Amino acid sequence: MAADPIAGGWMNGPARPGHLAELAELLAGQNAAEPNAGAGSAAVGEALAALKSGAGVVVTGQQVGLLGGPLYTALKAATAVARARQAAAAGKPHVAIFWLATEDHDFAEIDHVTFPAKRELRKLKYGRGPEAAEGRIETPVGGVVLDDSVEPLLEQAWERVGFSDAMEALAAAYKPGRTFAQAFAEFYGKVFAAQGLLVLDAGGRAAHRMGARVLRAALEQADELHAALVERNAALEAAGYHAQVAVGAESSLLFLMDEKTGARVALKRKAATAAEPKGAWQAGRTSYSTEELVGILAAEPERISPSALLRPVFQDELLGTSLTIGGPAEIAYFAQSAVLFERILGRMTPAEPRLSATLIEPATAKLLRRHGLEPEAVFGETVESLAQRLGARAMPVEGKRKLAAAGQALDAELEPLLEWMNAVDAGLGRSGTTAASKMRYQMNRLRRLAANFQLQKEESLKRHAEAIVTAVYPEGGLQERVHGAAYYFGRYGLELAERLAERAAEPCAGHQVVWL
Repeated sequence: MAADPIAGGWMNGPARPGHLAELAELLAGQNAAEPNAGAGSAAVGEALAALKSGAGVVVTGQQVGLLGGPLYTALKAATAVARARQAAAAGKPHVAIFWLATEDHDFAEIDHVTFPAKRELRKLKYGRGPEAAEGRIETPVGGVVLDDSVEPLLEQAWERVGFSDAMEALAAAYKPGRTFAQAFAEFYGKVFAAQGLLVLDAGGRAAHRMGARVLRAALEQADELHAALVERNAALEAAGYHAQVAVGAESSLLFLMDEKTGARVALKRKAATAAEPKGAWQAGRTSYSTEELVGILAAEPERISPSALLRPVFQDELLGTSLTIGGPAEIAYFAQSAVLFERILGRMTPAEPRLSATLIEPATAKLLRRHGLEPEAVFGETVESLAQRLGARAMPVEGKRKLAAAGQALDAELEPLLEWMNAVDAGLGRSGTTAASKMRYQMNRLRRLAANFQLQKEESLKRHAEAIVTAVYPEGGLQERVHGAAYYFGRYGLELAERLAERAAEPCAGHQVVWL
């Protein structure tokens, strides 16, 4: 059974991996400090030294997105930093590692970022990825090379955010000629340098060689692991839960990187036949035996790529992870992946949710105070519904009193009348209830008419509603999933990373509000 992350049992962690020295060398090469990097350089150096000396690992990760990706990416990093610090304070040295999901191939998920722009959202989209060009080739997103079309996007970001160290870091990272992986790694390496966050791209040969035991198990135990997953999915669904990943008849846990095109092609598992009594594998139009794929793994391990369910197992084999930090969907994956952890690693890595937070800028805070609103009151609102509320609040006191008195009088008269009608006859009571609901609907209509009149009279209320919803509950969802992280670092400085790490250390399991 996995250690309870809340109780801190995870801090003991598993035994350090036998390839620790090689892992430390790989991370040192990918996190080389720049000259004159100051405190950030020192913190990264200390983290590398601690890892080399046997410190445990708290890991989180994310796909490598345009211009730093969404805000929750930074919340993940901050939470990993906070947990690593807590373990170190308890006498169990740990480092925080950010895993770059460079092998994923869904370019449409990472080719854009959204910055709030007063009363609207400005979506910056990079349209020259492999899928935009071909529509079919599923090249790993980490290797996509930025071209000159990124420069106008940076100009728009500068225009919206203004000058800051974080914007300079963003512009320096996302230069034409850099890959998405390089740009994303450099940006977050700088943003969280002072917190000692280590960034890891595990897409290369060295990392795949260190994690090859997991990839080989997925090849050689494919049928056993598939059966275990099917059984687990059935158990989850029977218990009323939803399986995050569907497991089909030919599903496998692996992809194969095409040696010519670089495409990431799903490996499908074929049933045993007379010609292939051990079963075969299909990647596109090419068939492979298990032995052939094991041979590719031995010679070119970077060509065998784990699926979403296998990746945490591969990751933890590589890092010897003590604790994984993830978002809600990632945590849900563990309900399925548990059977893979148990059969391949013989243990289950504890997982804990990341910090979930809404950041409130001073201008937004001013509007909320003006209208007597808490940020949580905006969740679930649209511009139209919030504008209605603001109109109702702004109504003169006399109007509010008259509407309230009319509503109360209506209820006071209707209730005893309905009781009498129900007592006389059930059918009469039902008819009366229907008629009463229509009266109450008309009473609510009077309230809306009064609020709309106030909105028309005070046009600023609609603008205020637009600004508040754009800032707090954009596109009908949490801010952390829509707004870009770089916007907040650009506006409030690299010091925001420390503030988020401190907030993530607080024992609050729910969604938090951070006033900037």
